[in-house]
Amino acid sequence: MKEQLRACILKGIEGCFADGTLTSGVVPAINVEKPAHAEHGDFATNVAMQMAKQERKAPRAVAEALVKKLAEASDLIQSVEIAGPGFINFFIKDSAWRKILTDIDRAGDQYGKSKVGSGKKVQVEFVSANPTGPLHIGHGRGAATGDAVASLLSAAGFDVQREYYINDAGNQMNTLGLSGLLRYKELLGEKIDFPENCYQGDYIKDIARDAITKHGDRFLKAPQEEGVAFFAKMGGDLILKGIDDDLQDFGIRFDNWFSEQSLFDEGKVTSAIAEMQQKGHIYEEEGALWFRTTAFGDDKDRVVVRSNGVTTYFASDIAYHRDKYVRGFDWVIDVWGADHHGYVPRLKSVVQGLGRPADDLGIILVQLVSLLRDGQPVAMSTRSGEFVTLKEVVDEVGRDAARFFFLMRRSDSQLDFDLELAKRQSNDNPVYYVQYAHARIKSIFDTAKERGVEPNFQAVRLELLESADDMSLIKKLSLYPEILEGAAVNFEPHRITYYLQDLAGEFHSFYNKSRVITPEEPELTQARLFLLHCVAVTLKNALTVLGISAPERM
Repeated sequence: MKEQLRACILKGIEGCFADGTLTSGVVPAINVEKPAHAEHGDFATNVAMQMAKQERKAPRAVAEALVKKLAEASDLIQSVEIAGPGFINFFIKDSAWRKILTDIDRAGDQYGKSKVGSGKKVQVEFVSANPTGPLHIGHGRGAATGDAVASLLSAAGFDVQREYYINDAGNQMNTLGLSGLLRYKELLGEKIDFPENCYQGDYIKDIARDAITKHGDRFLKAPQEEGVAFFAKMGGDLILKGIDDDLQDFGIRFDNWFSEQSLFDEGKVTSAIAEMQQKGHIYEEEGALWFRTTAFGDDKDRVVVRSNGVTTYFASDIAYHRDKYVRGFDWVIDVWGADHHGYVPRLKSVVQGLGRPADDLGIILVQLVSLLRDGQPVAMSTRSGEFVTLKEVVDEVGRDAARFFFLMRRSDSQLDFDLELAKRQSNDNPVYYVQYAHARIKSIFDTAKERGVEPNFQAVRLELLESADDMSLIKKLSLYPEILEGAAVNFEPHRITYYLQDLAGEFHSFYNKSRVITPEEPELTQARLFLLHCVAVTLKNALTVLGISAPERM
């Protein structure tokens, strides 16, 4: 609707230029917004105030000239008013609003999608947890966010790939290997003083038991280096398999799993450092190699290779992000825990060092999750290294509730996740409230059939949808494409959860006040069934883009 109105405004401006009412010939960006108060119309624009200076006229004079032309756009506009210093308020014809229902029905599961992305290649890298332990609920929030952002971008016309970066190089893998080896020896009867810096969770004992089952006491007397390498590989593979299983149960599948170790094995870290040295971005000082990140706004330069020749994580990240662009991605998006916020400037520096705009890298920061049970905090971890896993949460509340709750707030704000609320079958539970709206519509159609009313949408008299509740529900449906596009380009899936709750609330209110099946008014019955059909389509589309089901019965 906004796009149609912008086209009308543009036509009005061009008409004013043509008859000499306005003379500058300059057309500004046309902003169309929804007024805060319904009595001020359906939409408003400040275009007259934007044009006033170039036209050398008072804003209201420009507005008056435009209004005369805009009133001719009779297919869309019911009336136009000038408000305040020169705002133009628009009241849209009910017939124009009703046409949206036809658009929704025709588009079906494509309703809301757009081509704003124009096929631009985007990579969304998310979760990327070290393969040293199972996923916890913080990873779950990052997983839900990354997957939803990828789906939103796909719906907005981008060509999207999901990637998991496996941190299988570096000291944490040696620590995993040592942890597994020591638990293995302990289970075989050797007295072990287990180091505090090793991984403490019971899953390490499970890895050790598996090794005993398959290999007996083979590594009991083997050189420690051999045992550490074995348990690092075996443990990493088992943990990564568990991570993949948990993510698939959560409804997430990656297009690509990328190994950090491959960057070293294929010489990509060395070549990336060499390229940055050649460009003058990496320099040597006191035997170490430094990236000149201060040249791109960072607060200090960063070490890439230490004086002892050992590379830092930053070296891997330089090579990894360089590789992303080499693979042809136009836009790279990383989903990180909020504790990595200080890392943003140095990665932006890398992108600029590669000769690309800083905005070619998007960073989504995901804040912590506080777990509650009926409003009371739940202990997230113990000293033994056990913590609440994503699998435990999904097993308890279900995939749909877990995903919806993870996405209910901005990713960079802290989230309270109440396990009991997520399971509750009541209107207090937002995911239940939304899903029940979809199921309720399906039950209305079942009731209609039981009463001998077969939906027939071939010649629906939409003009019968004339009540304030009818129009309010239609206007809410019209917002979805704009909200979906905004959620996509701003990486904000919570906008969809807000919209879903608003739409469900609008529907429940409508249902409580308006009769849908009215035997004595068969044409109104068909019109209202058509309206609810469009509500169900929109609810399902919005839930689907978040990876949440739209049940037909609850």
